[in-house]
Amino acid sequence: MLLNFRVANHRSIRDEQSLQLNPVYEADRPPGTHWEAVPVVGIFGANAAGKSNVIDALAYMTRMVVSSHRDAEPDGGVARQPFRLEEAARGEPSWYVVDLLIDGIRYTYGFSVDDDRVVDEWLHSFPHGRKRKIFERSVDGLEIGDSQHRRELELVENITEPNVLFMSLAARSRQDDFRPVYDWFARSLQFSRRMQGPGRIGTARILENPDQHPEFIALLRAADLGIAECGTERVLLDEEELRKRYGTRIPPWRLEELEEHGPREVMRPWIGHRGRDGIVRMDVSEESEGTQALLRQAPLFMGALRRGGTFVVDEIDSSLHPILTARLIGLFQDSATNPNGAQLIFTSHDASLLGRTDGEDVLRRDQVWFVEKNEHGETELFALADFKPRQEENRERRYLSGSYGGVPYIDDDFASAIAARGDDDGKGGEAERTQASLF
Repeated sequence: MLLNFRVANHRSIRDEQSLQLNPVYEADRPPGTHWEAVPVVGIFGANAAGKSNVIDALAYMTRMVVSSHRDAEPDGGVARQPFRLEEAARGEPSWYVVDLLIDGIRYTYGFSVDDDRVVDEWLHSFPHGRKRKIFERSVDGLEIGDSQHRRELELVENITEPNVLFMSLAARSRQDDFRPVYDWFARSLQFSRRMQGPGRIGTARILENPDQHPEFIALLRAADLGIAECGTERVLLDEEELRKRYGTRIPPWRLEELEEHGPREVMRPWIGHRGRDGIVRMDVSEESEGTQALLRQAPLFMGALRRGGTFVVDEIDSSLHPILTARLIGLFQDSATNPNGAQLIFTSHDASLLGRTDGEDVLRRDQVWFVEKNEHGETELFALADFKPRQEENRERRYLSGSYGGVPYIDDDFASAIAARGDDDGKGGEAERTQASLF
């Protein structure tokens, strides 16, 4: 369970920003739960304010932990994206820290990197509430906690390149103190993939055995998408089948694959809609973008709820109706549908998620965060709880009115420019030529 994430000097994030998941309001705790962290966090803000960069920073930390030993070339430096709007930032380290609660024990793990190497790295645990040093690393060397298997870890240290995280290698050397944190990044932390296609593999696996996934089928029917039945069928993937799926725009790699390996049998998911003549089976690619988005995302949501862990979604409302998005969020708020205490972290533009559905708040007061950029182009992250909102206040309306910040500011020049363009129509096109010169 994620308790806190801190980051500095990553993309549009210049100074330290902290995403806290500790509950603030006991009255807002989901009924029947005793979770140490909130189950849902929504991050809201204007376009280009840096919402996705908060998510990207956590994803970057994950990639470093899981695969820095594979990705880094000897003496190849560290691939990173520091803040670019200030010269000094490019020479300063970027750093990332998480506080986790795993099997009742709190861990703090973090590292900082510059363009050349890992500058600092550390792992502490807090059994019985007292700090225990597992290891601390600096440019001067590595300090190993007293209770560690020192000899084995010294061998790991000798093969750890300056641009590789010690955690990446130590966890693979069967060190028990490292595995809980490493496994959280590798297995418990999941990111929603932005897929362009209909997500056939995950959908097909579920639709092939719908009886094993009743919650997914129930969600499809509750979504009011007109779905009467669903399932899978085996088809021969040849050029005719590709034309059915893609029309005239068959991806070149698909044609190359067909030419190289020939036609093959594949599993194709289908969605059944009821018409005047009965059930008509349709390929997933024939469904609306909203239905395809749900088919892509729902298996990931259901998997997170089933396993527990932390699920991260950038732009959760993309192509989905607000009521359906609210319904997915609500699954994480209820101990009956979230028995393993899974967490959902998402970004969104949809202010309606700050309101209510069926008389209930979609998000509690301590589950809402905002981002905005200051005059220097730096992303700042802050919590709704900082404004001490009343439980009954209309947070959607207050957000849209600018009371909390995190909304786009469009000055009068924008309207004036549009009006000037309209006045110029039919008068020589000077405004149009000026506009064209800007691109």
